[in-house]
Amino acid sequence: MTGPSSDGKPLLSIIMPVFRGEELIGEALESVATEVPPEARGKVEILVIDSSPDDATMNVVRRFEDRLNLRPYDRPDFPMWHAKTNFAVQEARADHLCWLHHDDLWLPGRMKAVESWIAAAPEAPFHFAPSVFVDAAGTVLGEWNCPIDEEGPQPRETFLRGLLVQNYIAAPAPVFRKDAWLRCGGLDETLWYTADWDIWLKLTAQGGARFHKEVATAFRVHGSSLTVTGSRDIADFVDQMRVVLDRHITLLPENRRREIAPVCAASILVNEAVARASRGDASALLRATAATMKLGPRGVATYLRHSRLGERVSARVRAKMRGGM
Repeated sequence: MTGPSSDGKPLLSIIMPVFRGEELIGEALESVATEVPPEARGKVEILVIDSSPDDATMNVVRRFEDRLNLRPYDRPDFPMWHAKTNFAVQEARADHLCWLHHDDLWLPGRMKAVESWIAAAPEAPFHFAPSVFVDAAGTVLGEWNCPIDEEGPQPRETFLRGLLVQNYIAAPAPVFRKDAWLRCGGLDETLWYTADWDIWLKLTAQGGARFHKEVATAFRVHGSSLTVTGSRDIADFVDQMRVVLDRHITLLPENRRREIAPVCAASILVNEAVARASRGDASALLRATAATMKLGPRGVATYLRHSRLGERVSARVRAKMRGGM
């Protein structure tokens, strides 16, 4: 691994939106520092956009000033992660960017993988890969796989159909081009829950997606994560998913749309039922099961393949059993 490019740009900008992240951000930054040796420090910049009401998070960040190329911003005027992220993308100096929320992690081999992706296809707007679930203590709970068989460029229509069923891409895993992000308008700041799903679909419309098999990031499951806290407002939670589906399903040909729409609708019902069940309300489970069975064997297989339901639920069950939720 060498230093920054000849034009002085870093190879990668890491976007890290934070609010009260003092408990876990040190682990996230340590996971990056382990992957980026001192001689390559200029190759990666980390934009930390913090809206915390005190200095606790930034005090942790400052401990890494001698090991990482940090660009911290104190921005209490950006209370939501979407606004912080859109701001950071504008400020980023690299052509290629990724997210690392303060509670997620890089795993061994992440930097080497990213370098190889960019070198192989520098103009690709969107690279993505599987991830793993970890609990509050960082213990691996299981893999979060992508339902993709072959590495490399993904057929636009096939990829779109699958991703519309469920967002199966963990936030820290992709690497995307800054110019593609800006062309598609960035994050929709009205989508508190599904903004990442929406941006993946928008980015791939800029020139496709490339899949890689390296598992080199971890997505943390814990009681204060947005997936858990946000799903307490069930009606809005469901509306968030419907907005993204309605926005992007129109990109499919009519015959493909008719085929996949019932699967997508069933997926939303299952997500709603699981969210309600996590609060002790099992009333929606029967309706979701009926809608799924109505899909028939082929539809059920499509749903199970793309939803990654077993992986998502089992990780959260394990986390709860370990007291992490």
